[in-house]
Amino acid sequence: MMPARILPVRNPRTGDVDYQLHCTAPEALRDIAASLRQSQPRWSALGVHGRSEVLDQWATQLIALKRPLLDALVTDTGRYRLSLAEVEGLPHKIRRWAKVAPEILRTRSHPAAMSPQVTLDRQYVPYTLAGFISPWNFPLSLSFIDALPALIAGCCAIVKPSEVTPRFIEPLRESFANIPELADALAVVAGDGATGNALVNLVDMVCFTGSVPTGRKVAETAAARFIPAFLELGGKDPAIVLQSASLSVATDAILRQGMVNAGQVCLSLERVYVAEAIHDQFVQLLVSKASALEINHPDIHKGHIGPLIFQKQADIIRDHLADALERGATIACGGSIIRRDGGLWCEPTVLTNATHEMRIMREETFGPILPVMSFSSTEEAIRLANDSDFGLSAAVFSGDIAEARAVAERLEAGGVSINDAGLQSVTTEAEKQSFKFSGLGGSRMGNEGLLRFLRRKALMIQTGTPRSMDAFDEADSSIA
Repeated sequence: MMPARILPVRNPRTGDVDYQLHCTAPEALRDIAASLRQSQPRWSALGVHGRSEVLDQWATQLIALKRPLLDALVTDTGRYRLSLAEVEGLPHKIRRWAKVAPEILRTRSHPAAMSPQVTLDRQYVPYTLAGFISPWNFPLSLSFIDALPALIAGCCAIVKPSEVTPRFIEPLRESFANIPELADALAVVAGDGATGNALVNLVDMVCFTGSVPTGRKVAETAAARFIPAFLELGGKDPAIVLQSASLSVATDAILRQGMVNAGQVCLSLERVYVAEAIHDQFVQLLVSKASALEINHPDIHKGHIGPLIFQKQADIIRDHLADALERGATIACGGSIIRRDGGLWCEPTVLTNATHEMRIMREETFGPILPVMSFSSTEEAIRLANDSDFGLSAAVFSGDIAEARAVAERLEAGGVSINDAGLQSVTTEAEKQSFKFSGLGGSRMGNEGLLRFLRRKALMIQTGTPRSMDAFDEADSSIA
Protein backbone atom coordinates (compact mmCIF):
# COMPACT_ATOMS: atom_id res chain seq x y z
CA MET A 1 0.00 0.00 0.00
CA MET A 2 1.32 3.42 -0.94
CA PRO A 3 2.01 5.84 1.93
CA ALA A 4 -0.68 8.44 2.54
CA ARG A 5 -0.20 11.82 0.92
CA ILE A 6 0.27 14.61 3.46
CA LEU A 7 -1.12 18.09 2.80
CA PRO A 8 -0.21 21.27 4.69
CA VAL A 9 -3.13 23.12 6.31
CA ARG A 10 -3.09 26.87 6.98
CA ASN A 11 -4.55 28.57 10.04
CA PRO A 12 -6.71 31.45 8.70
CA ARG A 13 -6.16 33.71 11.72
CA THR A 14 -2.38 33.40 11.88
CA GLY A 15 -1.40 32.39 8.36
CA ASP A 16 0.73 29.61 9.85
CA VAL A 17 0.78 26.11 8.43
CA ASP A 18 0.16 24.36 11.75
CA TYR A 19 -1.58 21.12 10.76
CA GLN A 20 -0.98 18.22 8.43
CA LEU A 21 -3.75 16.34 6.67
CA HIS A 22 -3.07 12.66 6.02
CA CYS A 23 -5.10 11.83 2.94
CA THR A 24 -7.01 8.57 2.84
CA ALA A 25 -5.05 6.33 0.47
CA PRO A 26 -6.84 5.03 -2.66
CA GLU A 27 -6.59 1.42 -1.43
CA ALA A 28 -8.03 2.39 1.95
CA LEU A 29 -10.83 4.32 0.26
CA ARG A 30 -11.78 1.25 -1.77
CA ASP A 31 -11.76 -0.89 1.37
CA ILE A 32 -13.97 1.63 3.18
CA ALA A 33 -16.44 1.68 0.32
CA ALA A 34 -16.54 -2.12 0.17
CA SER A 35 -17.12 -2.37 3.93
CA LEU A 36 -19.96 0.15 3.79
CA ARG A 37 -21.58 -1.79 0.96
CA GLN A 38 -21.52 -4.95 3.06
CA SER A 39 -23.08 -3.09 5.99
CA GLN A 40 -25.87 -1.37 4.06
CA PRO A 41 -28.41 -4.23 4.11
CA ARG A 42 -28.21 -4.32 7.91
CA TRP A 43 -28.52 -0.53 8.13
CA SER A 44 -31.51 -0.53 5.81
CA ALA A 45 -33.13 -3.42 7.69
CA LEU A 46 -33.25 -1.33 10.88
CA GLY A 47 -36.12 0.59 9.31
CA VAL A 48 -36.62 4.33 9.60
CA HIS A 49 -37.43 4.12 13.32
CA GLY A 50 -34.37 2.00 14.07
CA ARG A 51 -32.07 4.26 12.07
CA SER A 52 -33.55 7.28 13.83
CA GLU A 53 -32.80 5.75 17.23
CA VAL A 54 -29.17 5.16 16.23
CA LEU A 55 -28.81 8.71 14.93
CA ASP A 56 -30.38 10.02 18.14
CA GLN A 57 -27.53 8.32 20.03
CA TRP A 58 -25.14 10.17 17.75
CA ALA A 59 -26.84 13.49 18.51
CA THR A 60 -26.27 12.81 22.22
CA GLN A 61 -22.60 12.08 21.58
CA LEU A 62 -22.18 15.24 19.53
CA ILE A 63 -23.51 17.26 22.43
CA ALA A 64 -21.11 15.50 24.83
CA LEU A 65 -18.14 16.13 22.50
CA LYS A 66 -19.11 19.70 21.70
CA ARG A 67 -15.88 21.29 22.97
CA PRO A 68 -13.27 19.39 20.87
CA LEU A 69 -15.44 19.64 17.79
CA LEU A 70 -15.96 23.36 18.33
CA ASP A 71 -12.25 23.99 18.97
CA ALA A 72 -11.36 22.25 15.70
CA LEU A 73 -13.94 24.19 13.69
CA VAL A 74 -12.88 27.51 15.21
CA THR A 75 -9.28 26.84 14.23
CA ASP A 76 -10.35 25.64 10.78
CA THR A 77 -12.40 28.74 9.98
CA GLY A 78 -11.05 31.49 12.24
CA ARG A 79 -14.54 32.39 13.49
CA TYR A 80 -16.39 31.45 16.68
CA ARG A 81 -20.10 32.25 16.62
CA LEU A 82 -20.88 30.54 13.32
CA SER A 83 -18.74 27.56 14.31
CA LEU A 84 -20.76 27.26 17.51
CA ALA A 85 -23.96 27.40 15.46
CA GLU A 86 -22.68 24.56 13.26
CA VAL A 87 -21.83 22.33 16.23
CA GLU A 88 -25.05 23.04 18.10
CA GLY A 89 -27.14 22.83 14.95
CA LEU A 90 -26.14 19.32 13.86
CA PRO A 91 -27.92 17.45 16.71
CA HIS A 92 -31.06 19.52 16.04
CA LYS A 93 -30.92 18.63 12.33
CA ILE A 94 -30.50 14.94 13.16
CA ARG A 95 -33.55 14.95 15.40
CA ARG A 96 -35.58 17.02 12.95
CA TRP A 97 -35.05 14.48 10.15
CA ALA A 98 -35.77 11.61 12.55
CA LYS A 99 -39.08 13.27 13.44
CA VAL A 100 -40.35 13.93 9.92
CA ALA A 101 -38.91 10.93 8.05
CA PRO A 102 -41.54 8.28 9.02
CA GLU A 103 -44.36 10.29 7.52
CA ILE A 104 -42.35 11.14 4.38
CA LEU A 105 -41.52 7.47 3.83
CA ARG A 106 -45.02 6.15 4.48
CA THR A 107 -46.50 4.64 1.31
CA ARG A 108 -50.19 4.36 0.44
CA SER A 109 -51.75 1.89 -1.99
CA HIS A 110 -54.53 2.99 -4.36
CA PRO A 111 -56.36 1.73 -7.44
CA ALA A 112 -54.92 2.61 -10.82
CA ALA A 113 -56.91 5.35 -12.54
CA MET A 114 -57.18 3.56 -15.90
CA SER A 115 -57.42 0.02 -14.48
CA PRO A 116 -59.30 0.03 -11.15
CA GLN A 117 -58.76 -3.72 -10.72
CA VAL A 118 -55.00 -3.02 -10.42
CA THR A 119 -53.81 -1.81 -7.03
CA LEU A 120 -50.71 0.34 -7.05
CA ASP A 121 -48.21 0.39 -4.21
CA ARG A 122 -44.68 1.70 -3.88
CA GLN A 123 -41.44 0.49 -2.37
CA TYR A 124 -38.61 2.88 -1.56
CA VAL A 125 -35.19 1.36 -2.25
CA PRO A 126 -32.22 3.35 -0.91
CA TYR A 127 -29.06 3.72 -2.92
CA THR A 128 -26.53 1.37 -1.37
CA LEU A 129 -23.65 3.84 -1.03
CA ALA A 130 -23.94 7.62 -1.32
CA GLY A 131 -20.94 9.95 -1.56
CA PHE A 132 -20.71 13.52 -0.29
CA ILE A 133 -18.05 16.12 -1.11
CA SER A 134 -18.34 19.32 0.91
CA PRO A 135 -16.70 22.79 0.85
CA TRP A 136 -14.70 24.81 3.36
CA ASN A 137 -17.00 27.71 4.24
CA PHE A 138 -19.32 25.74 6.58
CA PRO A 139 -17.32 22.54 7.02
CA LEU A 140 -19.57 20.61 9.40
CA SER A 141 -23.00 21.80 8.28
CA LEU A 142 -22.36 21.26 4.58
CA SER A 143 -20.78 17.86 5.20
CA PHE A 144 -24.10 16.63 6.57
CA ILE A 145 -26.81 18.77 4.97
CA ASP A 146 -27.21 15.96 2.42
CA ALA A 147 -25.63 13.02 4.27
CA LEU A 148 -28.14 13.13 7.14
CA PRO A 149 -31.25 12.53 5.02
CA ALA A 150 -29.32 9.88 3.08
CA LEU A 151 -28.58 7.98 6.29
CA ILE A 152 -32.19 8.32 7.44
CA ALA A 153 -33.29 6.99 4.04
CA GLY A 154 -31.20 3.84 4.52
CA CYS A 155 -28.10 4.62 2.46
CA CYS A 156 -24.62 4.12 3.79
CA ALA A 157 -22.61 7.33 3.45
CA ILE A 158 -19.04 8.30 2.78
CA VAL A 159 -18.22 11.99 3.38
CA LYS A 160 -15.14 13.89 2.17
CA PRO A 161 -14.82 17.36 3.70
CA SER A 162 -12.61 20.05 2.18
CA GLU A 163 -8.87 19.79 2.63
CA VAL A 164 -8.87 23.51 3.49
CA THR A 165 -10.76 22.96 6.77
CA PRO A 166 -10.05 19.36 7.88
CA ARG A 167 -9.24 19.60 11.59
CA PHE A 168 -12.78 18.69 12.66
CA ILE A 169 -12.59 15.27 10.99
CA GLU A 170 -10.92 13.51 13.92
CA PRO A 171 -13.30 14.70 16.67
CA LEU A 172 -16.18 14.02 14.31
CA ARG A 173 -15.06 10.42 13.81
CA GLU A 174 -14.74 10.06 17.57
CA SER A 175 -18.35 11.18 18.01
CA PHE A 176 -19.75 8.05 16.33
CA ALA A 177 -16.89 5.55 16.78
CA ASN A 178 -18.64 3.93 19.78
CA ILE A 179 -22.02 3.59 18.05
CA PRO A 180 -21.48 0.31 16.15
CA GLU A 181 -24.45 0.55 13.80
CA LEU A 182 -23.50 4.07 12.71
CA ALA A 183 -19.77 3.34 12.54
CA ASP A 184 -20.66 0.60 10.04
CA ALA A 185 -22.87 2.94 7.99
CA LEU A 186 -20.89 6.21 7.92
CA ALA A 187 -17.30 7.02 7.02
CA VAL A 188 -15.57 10.40 6.95
CA VAL A 189 -12.44 10.40 4.79
CA ALA A 190 -9.66 12.93 4.37
CA GLY A 191 -8.26 14.25 1.13
CA ASP A 192 -8.29 16.71 -1.74
CA GLY A 193 -9.68 16.76 -5.25
CA ALA A 194 -7.97 13.50 -6.18
CA THR A 195 -9.65 11.80 -3.23
CA GLY A 196 -13.00 13.27 -4.26
CA ASN A 197 -12.57 12.02 -7.81
CA ALA A 198 -11.79 8.54 -6.54
CA LEU A 199 -14.87 8.69 -4.29
CA VAL A 200 -17.18 9.49 -7.22
CA ASN A 201 -15.94 6.33 -8.90
CA LEU A 202 -16.86 4.18 -5.88
CA VAL A 203 -20.39 5.26 -4.98
CA ASP A 204 -23.90 4.81 -6.39
CA MET A 205 -24.85 8.49 -6.23
CA VAL A 206 -23.01 11.67 -5.27
CA CYS A 207 -23.78 15.05 -3.72
CA PHE A 208 -21.29 17.85 -4.30
CA THR A 209 -21.25 21.38 -2.91
CA GLY A 210 -18.62 23.73 -4.31
CA SER A 211 -17.46 25.56 -7.41
CA VAL A 212 -18.87 25.29 -10.92
CA PRO A 213 -15.62 23.98 -12.53
CA THR A 214 -15.26 21.18 -9.98
CA GLY A 215 -18.98 20.47 -10.09
CA ARG A 216 -18.75 20.02 -13.84
CA LYS A 217 -16.01 17.40 -13.35
CA VAL A 218 -18.12 15.59 -10.76
CA ALA A 219 -21.13 15.62 -13.10
CA GLU A 220 -19.10 14.31 -16.03
CA THR A 221 -17.64 11.47 -13.99
CA ALA A 222 -21.07 10.59 -12.59
CA ALA A 223 -22.67 10.70 -16.04
CA ALA A 224 -20.04 8.33 -17.42
CA ARG A 225 -21.02 5.87 -14.66
CA PHE A 226 -24.77 6.45 -15.04
CA ILE A 227 -25.16 7.48 -11.39
CA PRO A 228 -27.15 10.49 -10.13
CA ALA A 229 -25.27 13.67 -9.22
CA PHE A 230 -26.81 16.40 -7.07
CA LEU A 231 -24.81 19.61 -7.36
CA GLU A 232 -25.09 22.80 -5.31
CA LEU A 233 -22.68 25.19 -6.98
CA GLY A 234 -21.83 28.87 -7.12
CA GLY A 235 -24.04 31.90 -6.88
CA LYS A 236 -24.12 35.60 -7.70
CA ASP A 237 -27.28 36.41 -5.82
CA PRO A 238 -29.05 39.67 -6.66
CA ALA A 239 -31.16 41.91 -4.45
CA ILE A 240 -33.75 44.26 -5.96
CA VAL A 241 -34.81 47.25 -3.87
CA LEU A 242 -38.00 48.78 -5.25
CA GLN A 243 -38.94 52.40 -4.67
CA SER A 244 -41.55 51.57 -2.02
CA ALA A 245 -39.14 49.51 0.09
CA SER A 246 -38.21 50.36 3.66
CA LEU A 247 -34.60 51.53 3.47
CA SER A 248 -34.01 50.43 7.05
CA VAL A 249 -35.25 46.90 6.39
CA ALA A 250 -33.47 46.59 3.04
CA THR A 251 -30.10 47.86 4.22
CA ASP A 252 -30.15 45.70 7.35
CA ALA A 253 -30.99 42.51 5.46
CA ILE A 254 -28.70 43.17 2.48
CA LEU A 255 -25.77 44.12 4.68
CA ARG A 256 -26.19 41.00 6.80
CA GLN A 257 -26.50 38.68 3.82
CA GLY A 258 -23.55 40.27 2.07
CA MET A 259 -21.22 40.36 5.07
CA VAL A 260 -22.03 37.34 7.24
CA ASN A 261 -19.11 34.90 7.41
CA ALA A 262 -17.10 37.59 5.57
CA GLY A 263 -19.22 36.97 2.48
CA GLN A 264 -18.10 33.34 2.34
CA VAL A 265 -21.64 32.02 1.89
CA CYS A 266 -23.15 30.44 -1.21
CA LEU A 267 -26.35 32.43 -0.51
CA SER A 268 -24.43 35.67 -0.08
CA LEU A 269 -25.89 38.72 -1.83
CA GLU A 270 -23.31 39.86 -4.37
CA ARG A 271 -25.30 42.28 -6.57
CA VAL A 272 -27.65 45.05 -5.43
CA TYR A 273 -30.07 46.88 -7.76
CA VAL A 274 -31.81 49.97 -6.34
CA ALA A 275 -34.55 52.19 -7.79
CA GLU A 276 -33.10 55.50 -9.00
CA ALA A 277 -35.39 57.59 -6.78
CA ILE A 278 -33.99 56.05 -3.59
CA HIS A 279 -30.51 55.05 -4.76
CA ASP A 280 -28.53 57.82 -3.05
CA GLN A 281 -30.39 57.47 0.24
CA PHE A 282 -29.97 53.71 0.14
CA VAL A 283 -26.23 53.94 -0.51
CA GLN A 284 -25.74 56.53 2.22
CA LEU A 285 -27.49 54.34 4.80
CA LEU A 286 -25.80 51.13 3.61
CA VAL A 287 -22.36 52.76 3.79
CA SER A 288 -23.08 54.11 7.27
CA LYS A 289 -23.99 50.65 8.51
CA ALA A 290 -21.13 48.90 6.69
CA SER A 291 -18.60 51.39 8.05
CA ALA A 292 -19.69 50.51 11.59
CA LEU A 293 -18.75 46.86 11.16
CA GLU A 294 -15.49 45.77 12.74
CA ILE A 295 -12.85 43.20 11.88
CA ASN A 296 -12.84 40.60 14.67
CA HIS A 297 -9.16 40.92 15.41
CA PRO A 298 -7.31 40.45 17.69
CA ASP A 299 -10.12 39.07 19.87
CA ILE A 300 -12.13 36.35 18.09
CA HIS A 301 -15.06 37.13 20.39
CA LYS A 302 -15.37 40.75 19.23
CA GLY A 303 -16.23 42.27 15.87
CA HIS A 304 -18.30 41.23 12.87
CA ILE A 305 -15.98 40.25 10.02
CA GLY A 306 -13.89 37.10 10.31
CA PRO A 307 -10.81 36.22 8.28
CA LEU A 308 -10.75 34.88 4.75
CA ILE A 309 -10.64 31.14 5.32
CA PHE A 310 -9.04 30.15 2.01
CA GLN A 311 -5.96 32.17 1.11
CA LYS A 312 -6.56 31.83 -2.64
CA GLN A 313 -9.91 33.59 -2.23
CA ALA A 314 -8.04 36.78 -1.35
CA ASP A 315 -6.50 36.81 -4.83
CA ILE A 316 -9.93 36.50 -6.45
CA ILE A 317 -11.28 39.38 -4.36
CA ARG A 318 -8.28 41.59 -5.20
CA ASP A 319 -8.68 40.84 -8.92
CA HIS A 320 -12.41 41.62 -8.85
CA LEU A 321 -11.87 44.91 -7.02
CA ALA A 322 -9.04 45.97 -9.33
CA ASP A 323 -11.12 45.18 -12.42
CA ALA A 324 -14.10 47.11 -11.04
CA LEU A 325 -12.02 50.18 -10.24
CA GLU A 326 -10.37 50.08 -13.66
CA ARG A 327 -13.84 50.03 -15.27
CA GLY A 328 -15.15 53.00 -13.32
CA ALA A 329 -16.51 51.72 -10.00
CA THR A 330 -16.16 53.85 -6.88
CA ILE A 331 -15.31 52.55 -3.43
CA ALA A 332 -17.84 54.05 -1.01
CA CYS A 333 -16.27 52.28 1.98
CA GLY A 334 -13.71 49.55 2.61
CA GLY A 335 -11.99 48.20 -0.46
CA SER A 336 -8.84 46.65 1.03
CA ILE A 337 -7.61 43.28 2.19
CA ILE A 338 -5.58 43.76 5.35
CA ARG A 339 -3.11 41.45 7.05
CA ARG A 340 -3.25 40.92 10.80
CA ASP A 341 -0.80 38.51 12.45
CA GLY A 342 -0.48 36.62 9.18
CA GLY A 343 -4.23 36.28 8.64
CA LEU A 344 -6.15 38.04 5.88
CA TRP A 345 -9.28 40.12 6.44
CA CYS A 346 -11.33 41.89 3.78
CA GLU A 347 -12.82 45.17 4.89
CA PRO A 348 -16.61 45.42 4.55
CA THR A 349 -16.93 47.10 1.16
CA VAL A 350 -19.62 48.98 -0.75
CA LEU A 351 -19.05 49.83 -4.42
CA THR A 352 -21.06 52.30 -6.47
CA ASN A 353 -21.15 52.97 -10.23
CA ALA A 354 -21.03 49.22 -10.83
CA THR A 355 -21.87 47.84 -14.29
CA HIS A 356 -22.25 44.40 -15.79
CA GLU A 357 -19.00 44.81 -17.69
CA MET A 358 -17.22 44.27 -14.36
CA ARG A 359 -16.18 40.82 -13.16
CA ILE A 360 -17.45 41.71 -9.70
CA MET A 361 -20.99 41.77 -11.13
CA ARG A 362 -20.67 38.55 -13.11
CA GLU A 363 -18.34 36.14 -11.26
CA GLU A 364 -18.67 34.78 -7.74
CA THR A 365 -16.56 36.94 -5.43
CA PHE A 366 -17.16 35.19 -2.09
CA GLY A 367 -16.13 38.17 0.01
CA PRO A 368 -17.82 40.94 2.06
CA ILE A 369 -18.44 43.21 -0.93
CA LEU A 370 -21.71 44.81 -2.09
CA PRO A 371 -21.64 46.42 -5.55
CA VAL A 372 -24.67 48.66 -6.15
CA MET A 373 -26.38 49.68 -9.41
CA SER A 374 -29.42 51.88 -9.95
CA PHE A 375 -32.35 51.02 -12.23
CA SER A 376 -35.01 53.21 -13.84
CA SER A 377 -37.84 50.68 -14.18
CA THR A 378 -38.96 47.39 -12.74
CA GLU A 379 -38.42 45.76 -16.12
CA GLU A 380 -34.80 46.91 -16.11
CA ALA A 381 -34.29 45.57 -12.58
CA ILE A 382 -35.61 42.14 -13.56
CA ARG A 383 -33.49 42.09 -16.71
CA LEU A 384 -30.33 42.98 -14.76
CA ALA A 385 -31.01 40.45 -12.03
CA ASN A 386 -31.53 37.70 -14.61
CA ASP A 387 -28.46 38.70 -16.62
CA SER A 388 -26.25 36.10 -14.97
CA ASP A 389 -24.90 32.60 -15.45
CA PHE A 390 -26.08 31.83 -11.91
CA GLY A 391 -29.50 31.27 -10.38
CA LEU A 392 -29.11 30.13 -6.80
CA SER A 393 -31.26 32.62 -4.90
CA ALA A 394 -32.33 36.26 -4.83
CA ALA A 395 -34.11 38.89 -2.73
CA VAL A 396 -36.78 41.52 -3.42
CA PHE A 397 -37.66 44.44 -1.15
CA SER A 398 -40.89 46.43 -1.43
CA GLY A 399 -43.50 48.11 0.71
CA ASP A 400 -46.11 46.11 -1.20
CA ILE A 401 -45.92 42.31 -0.90
CA ALA A 402 -47.95 41.81 -4.08
CA GLU A 403 -45.52 44.04 -5.99
CA ALA A 404 -42.54 42.15 -4.57
CA ARG A 405 -44.07 38.78 -5.38
CA ALA A 406 -44.77 39.80 -8.97
CA VAL A 407 -41.07 40.60 -9.37
CA ALA A 408 -39.93 37.48 -7.47
CA GLU A 409 -41.94 35.20 -9.76
CA ARG A 410 -40.02 36.48 -12.78
CA LEU A 411 -36.54 36.01 -11.31
CA GLU A 412 -34.45 33.10 -12.56
CA ALA A 413 -33.40 31.77 -9.17
CA GLY A 414 -34.27 28.74 -7.08
CA GLY A 415 -35.31 30.60 -3.96
CA VAL A 416 -36.42 34.21 -3.60
CA SER A 417 -36.73 35.96 -0.23
CA ILE A 418 -39.16 38.86 0.05
CA ASN A 419 -38.28 41.71 2.43
CA ASP A 420 -35.37 39.67 3.76
CA ALA A 421 -32.50 37.66 2.30
CA GLY A 422 -31.19 34.11 2.54
CA LEU A 423 -34.35 32.78 4.14
CA GLN A 424 -33.47 29.30 2.87
CA SER A 425 -30.99 29.13 5.74
CA VAL A 426 -33.71 29.52 8.38
CA THR A 427 -36.31 27.14 6.95
CA THR A 428 -36.03 23.49 5.99
CA GLU A 429 -39.42 23.04 4.34
CA ALA A 430 -39.09 25.23 1.23
CA GLU A 431 -38.19 22.98 -1.67
CA LYS A 432 -36.11 24.67 -4.33
CA GLN A 433 -33.80 23.84 -7.18
CA SER A 434 -30.87 25.78 -8.53
CA PHE A 435 -31.17 27.52 -11.89
CA LYS A 436 -28.49 27.76 -14.58
CA PHE A 437 -24.92 27.01 -13.44
CA SER A 438 -25.84 27.16 -9.76
CA GLY A 439 -26.62 23.49 -9.58
CA LEU A 440 -28.25 20.32 -10.77
CA GLY A 441 -30.72 17.84 -9.34
CA GLY A 442 -33.56 17.78 -6.85
CA SER A 443 -34.08 20.00 -3.83
CA ARG A 444 -31.99 19.41 -0.73
CA MET A 445 -34.78 21.03 1.30
CA GLY A 446 -38.26 19.73 2.11
CA ASN A 447 -39.45 16.16 1.52
CA GLU A 448 -37.42 15.93 -1.67
CA GLY A 449 -34.26 16.34 0.40
CA LEU A 450 -34.92 12.82 1.70
CA LEU A 451 -36.72 11.20 -1.22
CA ARG A 452 -33.90 11.82 -3.72
CA PHE A 453 -31.86 9.15 -1.92
CA LEU A 454 -34.49 6.51 -2.71
CA ARG A 455 -35.37 4.75 -5.93
CA ARG A 456 -39.08 4.22 -6.46
CA LYS A 457 -40.19 0.68 -7.19
CA ALA A 458 -43.77 0.26 -8.38
CA LEU A 459 -45.66 -2.75 -7.02
CA MET A 460 -48.70 -3.48 -9.20
CA ILE A 461 -51.21 -5.98 -7.84
CA GLN A 462 -53.86 -7.49 -10.10
CA THR A 463 -57.03 -8.02 -8.04
CA GLY A 464 -59.15 -9.05 -11.03
CA THR A 465 -58.51 -11.46 -13.91
CA PRO A 466 -55.42 -10.93 -16.08
CA ARG A 467 -56.04 -10.54 -19.80
CA SER A 468 -55.31 -13.59 -21.92
CA MET A 469 -53.76 -13.62 -25.37
CA ASP A 470 -57.27 -13.86 -26.80
CA ALA A 471 -57.54 -10.13 -26.20
CA PHE A 472 -55.10 -9.73 -29.08
CA ASP A 473 -56.81 -12.12 -31.53
CA GLU A 474 -56.92 -10.26 -34.84
CA ALA A 475 -60.11 -12.16 -35.75
CA ASP A 476 -62.03 -10.11 -33.24
CA SER A 477 -60.80 -6.76 -34.56
CA SER A 478 -62.56 -4.58 -37.03
CA ILE A 479 -62.10 -1.13 -38.51
CA ALA A 480 -64.57 1.35 -37.06
